[in-house]
Amino acid sequence: MLFVIDFDGTLARHDTVDELLGKFADPAWADVEQDWQDGRITAVECMQRQIRMVKADQVTLENFFRAIEVDESFLPFHRHVSKFARVAIVSDGLDHAIHVASRHAGLPDMPIYANRLHFVHGGIDISHPHLNAQCKAGNGVCKCAVANELSGARGGPVILVGDGKSDACLAHSADVVFAKDSLIRYCEEQNIAHIPFDTFEDVLATVMAWSTHLPQQAVSIA
Repeated sequence: MLFVIDFDGTLARHDTVDELLGKFADPAWADVEQDWQDGRITAVECMQRQIRMVKADQVTLENFFRAIEVDESFLPFHRHVSKFARVAIVSDGLDHAIHVASRHAGLPDMPIYANRLHFVHGGIDISHPHLNAQCKAGNGVCKCAVANELSGARGGPVILVGDGKSDACLAHSADVVFAKDSLIRYCEEQNIAHIPFDTFEDVLATVMAWSTHLPQQAVSIA
């Protein structure tokens, strides 16, 4: 069993990329965001253009990353599910931000798949080590490809825990979907079975209610 955990707005309490842009980028970042939401540009182009608008020194940015708030109920969730499942953070956000926030919050080591942040003079840039040209969603991190890679020969159920547009594609193929915020609306529009949640305390309560750890039971609960 594999839990694919989104970061921004899911494990992190807020969308840290949006907060980063709101604090350190030219206000035109919001226009770029709208172009992406309206389908005029891909997620990759959106992120590249927005991240290059960030203007701040490395010390200031490192302090911002350390201040990222994570859902404190993730720790008991992870302690329970790691006994029988693998857990990976798979995000279309920034790897360095996730690593710094995770260490500062005392989270356990786990695989992290995200876009790569690069510090440059006066700001940051981005590259995409997990880019997949076949990604139907056009994301910098193809969550479907990462989930397939992690499942590999072991197979087993894939459980998505997410909140937004970057999770939409994997929601179609995951065995179980825990959804919040805009991912709930997407699942409703697409008739995708899902389990609404607010925090990882909710996710843990549902998982613990399964008499055996099989996604079919979770679907029947939803």
